[in-house]
Amino acid sequence: MKFLTTLEGALRRANRLVALILGAALVATVLFVLVDVVGRKTGWGSLGGSDEISGYVMAAVASWGLGCALLDRAHVRIDLVRQRLAPVGQGLMDLFAMIVTNGVVLLIAWYCWPVLQKTIERGSRANTPLETPLWIPQGIWFAGWAWFALSATALSLIGIAYLASGRRTELANAIGLGSELDQ
Repeated sequence: MKFLTTLEGALRRANRLVALILGAALVATVLFVLVDVVGRKTGWGSLGGSDEISGYVMAAVASWGLGCALLDRAHVRIDLVRQRLAPVGQGLMDLFAMIVTNGVVLLIAWYCWPVLQKTIERGSRANTPLETPLWIPQGIWFAGWAWFALSATALSLIGIAYLASGRRTELANAIGLGSELDQ
């Protein structure tokens, strides 16, 4: 079981690093857009591409941020039924929710790949002045979905192992949703 704790800790640390990188990317994007806007308003001219690049960054932040939110238990949840259950029932419901989330995310990641694959095969470029090779933003976007799927799969397996070994406290700490009423 030490392996599970180590795996969960490594996953959480990796997601913290991802969150820091995403935050830095957002700050850099804001500064880039700000410089572009000020340049246009003061007559210095435009850097160009700020709208395109900020769109790519937002897509990357959205897909990569989902895995971070999963590990921080920041996804929206409705626990009206869960909070009325005994701890065993809560653990089962938490595990069920994680497995369903995992299935949905795996399906989305599966269907994201053909989008990227066609872009690579066709050598598609953005129909903009930057003519960005679309495999770059789509590759980052796909990698975010793949990371989310990997995180959800790892948490599902960790949850199953904790449940199978009767470690309810560890299960609740790993995938338990808790409740705002508990705080």
